[in-house]
Amino acid sequence: MLRSSHALAAVLAIALPSAAAASPQSFKGEYTVSFLGLSIAKSTFSSHYENGAYAIEGSVSAAGLAKLFDDTQGTISSKGTISGKKMVPQAFRADYTSGKKASVVDIRFANGTVTSTQVIPAPGKRDPNNWVPLGASDLASVLDPMAATVIHADSLDQVCGRTVKFYDGEMRADLTLSYDSKGTISVPGYKGDTITCRMGFEPVAGYRKGRKALNYLKDRSRMMVTFAPLGQTGVYAPIHATVGTQIGTLTISAKRFEAIQ
Repeated sequence: MLRSSHALAAVLAIALPSAAAASPQSFKGEYTVSFLGLSIAKSTFSSHYENGAYAIEGSVSAAGLAKLFDDTQGTISSKGTISGKKMVPQAFRADYTSGKKASVVDIRFANGTVTSTQVIPAPGKRDPNNWVPLGASDLASVLDPMAATVIHADSLDQVCGRTVKFYDGEMRADLTLSYDSKGTISVPGYKGDTITCRMGFEPVAGYRKGRKALNYLKDRSRMMVTFAPLGQTGVYAPIHATVGTQIGTLTISAKRFEAIQ
């Protein structure tokens, strides 16, 4: 799943309640993913923060009509430390099954730099004529698919206006956030102010040149992400998002967004 649709994996990863906290805090988020108004997936994430460290676990599964065509299920985990206003990942792992086919992505970090990546099944041979290879510099100061979508800021006004370096186990991309609008939202666990950023997508390395889906996301897709605060932590997590694709709009919505401790 991650290798076949990197951009979609990045967007699905926004279903991530996360926070930096001086005292132990836990958060929970429940999300649905819909396409053209039809439910296709659901996800649940829980996170815990204590003594400058974070641990996040989640599950993602096909739902609704999508189960008739692709009964994908998976678990995702991420852990690391918090330095100032930055997440510093140590390990990320995604385990997926689709029918009888199993896939694994395991990434290890040291001081924010990727030290090892394991992908099962291993990617096939790449054509050097159209493949953009990863260089050592591409894997420095990057975030995994979970940590990449958490914003540390002093206020809602400062959430947008930044670029995030993202690595999913194969592709390196930059996600840019620019201000779009302010609003309010009400879901179980949260009622209050939000800020919406327009998200740009720029593949950097680890991808095939000329791939139509990536070119569409880069040049034509309208991607919007709405953030809400997690308590008084100074951290903002996605609560709603829309992504334009070549065949329609993908929508991710929080059904629960709350502190549980």
